[in-house]
This record gives sequence, structure tokens and C-alpha cells, in this order.
Amino acid sequence: MGLNDLLHRPLRDLRVSVTDRCNFRCTYCMPKEVFGRDYLFLDREQLLSYEQISRLASIFVGLGVRKIRITGGEPLLRRDIDRLISMLAAIGGLEDLTLTTNGALLEEQASRLGRAGLQRVTVSLDSLDNAVFRSMNDAAVPVTAVLAGIDAAAAAGLRPIKINAVVRRGVNDHTLVDLARRFHGTGHIVRFIEYMDVGTTNGWRMDDVVTAKEIINRIDTAMPIEPVTSHEPGPVAQRWRYRDGGGEIGVIASVSEPFCGTCTRMRLAPEGKLYTCLFASEGHDLKSRLDRGDTDEQITEFITEVWQHRRDEYSQIRSTQTPIRPRIEMSYIGG
Repeated sequence: MGLNDLLHRPLRDLRVSVTDRCNFRCTYCMPKEVFGRDYLFLDREQLLSYEQISRLASIFVGLGVRKIRITGGEPLLRRDIDRLISMLAAIGGLEDLTLTTNGALLEEQASRLGRAGLQRVTVSLDSLDNAVFRSMNDAAVPVTAVLAGIDAAAAAGLRPIKINAVVRRGVNDHTLVDLARRFHGTGHIVRFIEYMDVGTTNGWRMDDVVTAKEIINRIDTAMPIEPVTSHEPGPVAQRWRYRDGGGEIGVIASVSEPFCGTCTRMRLAPEGKLYTCLFASEGHDLKSRLDRGDTDEQITEFITEVWQHRRDEYSQIRSTQTPIRPRIEMSYIGG
């Protein structure tokens, strides 16, 4: 079954945030000044159960979703997350099951995730420079812990591994070539992400954005690259490959070259709200429908209506003159 929104974009991807908690306090996502000790996270009983998530995932696959990504917060903080993975892996018609993590807990969980049926992981790693990395994650977690997680994931067969780096001018942009060089020839794909104005707490300024064009030029100067034509529907990253055959990198240009026109993603928040855009202000409550006993057909009808009325294109209308409006935080809904 195919489902299109008002801009003729099909529903193909579902991102499921399983928790709003994280063991990092990244300055561009969960700054400690806001997400401190007194911050009220969701209670356990407010979260969707694994059974509820699995049921909703099956409904989404019936509507055309082919890829599910598990996110957070930090999803590996959710107890027995491998149980959810095994439930999702059993859904017929689902082609791609992935998870995004900061990597701090990945070394100890990678093999269980692989056995449960997870296919790939994306690991956040903003710099190989330990001082830079620790200042950005603000949680005293060293680079070595994340690298150990990447190695464990590779050993568990969770390939190809994607490594996401948010690039912020004057903070870590001087280390991006080192990051590219470290994973050149490994089969892992580093993806450089323009610093985004997600949420309203990270102090975003356009001056802090290192554009995709600049990122590409810096890497090309050090290690020549060429563009790769992608046939993937709704691509997020521009793909570039090393001319010497050492693999490829990606660049996510959601600020300078937005890709709203091909966005195929729906997002499910930890307590069961649906969001049609990463920059949305409001969600659509699904959990109350589960709690009151709605049938699969009724939930299918609700999701269909939400998607068919979707016309989000925030990144394409973004302007430095646009007043800041309330937006959900990335730590709550995932990237």
C-alpha cells in the first residue's frame, strides 16, 4: 500500500525514539544548563511498551514503511532493547532495521543486538580529538569508548557502520579531516552534518554552520573525492567516494541545501506522539488510542489521515529572519 502526503512524498521511513534520556549532554543537543539534574524526563510508565511499539511498527509497514530506525535520547539506555529489536526484526516486509547511538554502551551490547536481528548501527562521534570530543559531549566519555563500540559493532556484523559528526565552526571543524582519514579504507562511512537549529535550547546561529560545500572542499583538498549518484528514495546524505577507492563519506546539508522535497520520514516519540517533521511544534497522540483499545484499522486510518495532511518543509523556508517558534528537542525525538 502506498501513502503520499500533500507534496506527493511517500511514507517509507519510521524513526522510533524509545527514550528521552541520554548519558551525554552534547552542547548542540542536550546542553547541561537546560537538561540538568532537575530536568523532568518521562516516567517509565509514560513510555510506549515494546509490545505497543511492535504493534505500531507492523501497522506502519502495512502502510509502506520499509525502514525503521531506533533512536533516543540514547536508545541503549532502554532496558532489554534487544528484545524490541527481535520483535521488530520479525515483522514481514520490513527491509532495513537500524539504530542510532552515541556508542558509549555499544561495546557491551553490540553482539546481543546483532543476534536479535539488528542490521546496522549509526554511531555519533564528533571528533577524534579527546579534548574536543569531551567538551562537546560534556559527559567525560573518551573517544576510546566510542571507538571500542564501533569495533564491537563491526565484529557483530552490524555493517556498514555510519559515523555521524555534527560540524560546528570554531568547535570541531578543524578536526573533520582527521576523522575522515581515520575511517578511510575501513568500510565505515563518516557522515558530516551541518549544525542544525533543532529545538530551541542549543543557541544555534547561522555563523556557526560549516556548510556542506566547505566540508567537501576541505576533505577533497586532503583526500580527493568525487560525487556518487544515489538511487535511494528520500536520501538524507549527499554521497562522495574517495578517488583512490578508500570508501565513501556523506554530507548532510539540511541548512544550506535542504532536502524537504524528498523527505519520507515519520517520527514516533517515546510516549506515543507522532511527528511529521524533525522541526515540528506539535505531535499527534497515538498512545491514547492504544490505551482506549482502538483496532489496527482505526489506528491505520488515523496515521493515514496525519500523513495525507502533511506539508512540512521547515528547512526550505528557514530564514535567519524567521522568528523562533516552539520546536521539539532532538534529544526527545531523535535525529
